[in-house]
Amino acid sequence: MVTLDDRVADAIPTAPDGDPRADDQLTEAIEEEALDAYSTAVSGAAARLIPSVASLRVDRRSGWGGGAGSAVAFTADGFLLTNAHVVAGAERGTATFVDGDELSFSVVGRDPLSDLAVVRASGSGLSAAPFGDAARLRVGQLVVAIGNPLGFAGSVTAGVISALGRSLAARDGQASRLVENVIQTDAALNPGNSGGALADIRGRVVGINTAVAGVGLGLAVPIDAATRTIIAALMRDGRVRRAYLGVVGGTRRLPVALAERLGRPSGLAVVQLLEASPAATAGIRAGDLIVSLDGRPIAGVGDLQRTLVGDLVGRSVEVTLERDGQLADVAITPTELRV
Repeated sequence: MVTLDDRVADAIPTAPDGDPRADDQLTEAIEEEALDAYSTAVSGAAARLIPSVASLRVDRRSGWGGGAGSAVAFTADGFLLTNAHVVAGAERGTATFVDGDELSFSVVGRDPLSDLAVVRASGSGLSAAPFGDAARLRVGQLVVAIGNPLGFAGSVTAGVISALGRSLAARDGQASRLVENVIQTDAALNPGNSGGALADIRGRVVGINTAVAGVGLGLAVPIDAATRTIIAALMRDGRVRRAYLGVVGGTRRLPVALAERLGRPSGLAVVQLLEASPAATAGIRAGDLIVSLDGRPIAGVGDLQRTLVGDLVGRSVEVTLERDGQLADVAITPTELRV
């Protein structure tokens, strides 16, 4: 098999063994070819996605003023994905693409607790960006960010996945939630990038850029199975229904014997019960350790959030918990989370 070094070595002059000039030439040639491969990957992904990324000008309700951000077209008939905070307090605006097309849009639905929103532009034949799967990302993987930072349309930056599995606090009114599995990248992000695409080198959108946490530290909401469900709900219903228990808690290790019995190391420790909540009404107590809900394992806050979906609302379900060293089953009827 011909390797990269073999191809490069054939292309440069030879020199006597030990001649430092040969080492320098070989190093320069390898670096040049590596840089060319990097450039090719970034430019290829950018070329595929730039036509799909729009600059949003938002018309806020009276008293809110205007706003701006980015959005990614994901269907040819006008659906775009952006951040909920980009279109907060707005129902309409204008989406401008790099080819000069200006299309009015209306807000279809927004979900502040995931910081995602869907808008629909008044046009067709849009260049739809393909979605990837953030669950397959690896730390160190090359990614490309495309958006409209500081009003500069179609701007491209590149970097790597700095970390996976971060959490981002989101709030809507009195309700709060952790957005899970947030992607951390060092691709440069600036105001206006919010709602734009974070893509892999094949030009597949793996995240929606949402926040600048510091110099060289950007965050993106992942495109994965959970967020695809949210996007579908926004397109269908204009909102996301979530079940509500009324517990405040955190992840805690299970007793050794129970961990071996259940095959997992942790559960959700109940720290506080909200007044008149379904959990309080059902008899759950502070200090209980929830290990399953409706037959689904609960190993921490993330599992509970994923389990509290809309189809649990108004339905009696079983909570299994550890209390005083014993497992107990408690029937609970979740209500709908109101925000």
